[in-house]
Amino acid sequence: MNPPNTSRRVIVLGASRSPHKYGNKAVRAYLERGDEVYPVNPHGGMISGQAVYRDLDELPIETTDLVSIYLPPEVGLMLVDLIADFRPAEIWLNPGSESPELIASLKERGLNVVQACSILSVGRFPSEFD
Repeated sequence: MNPPNTSRRVIVLGASRSPHKYGNKAVRAYLERGDEVYPVNPHGGMISGQAVYRDLDELPIETTDLVSIYLPPEVGLMLVDLIADFRPAEIWLNPGSESPELIASLKERGLNVVQACSILSVGRFPSEFD
């Protein structure tokens, strides 16, 4: 984990416009930490002043430090190759997004998988964003 004063480039897959969903709380937690955040959701829109990209192909970046996933595992499994193309240092599988198949597929591509709540990783609790 990077020190709090080190900004990272973060992709949040499954970002949500609903402020009560974890994908929205994660975007806000990373922004408050000072990270450069790229929310992704097929519905697009805005979250906390950030443009939401409809898919990974729309992102204006080629690499990222971290991908935080808030998607069902079967959806995540379809995105493994696209995620790997960004060469992230860490993939965070938040509760409900993990499956043995997804974990194996990510690890086969040499990716570092963390199974935990990424909001907690920045020193915040999801309930703080209610």
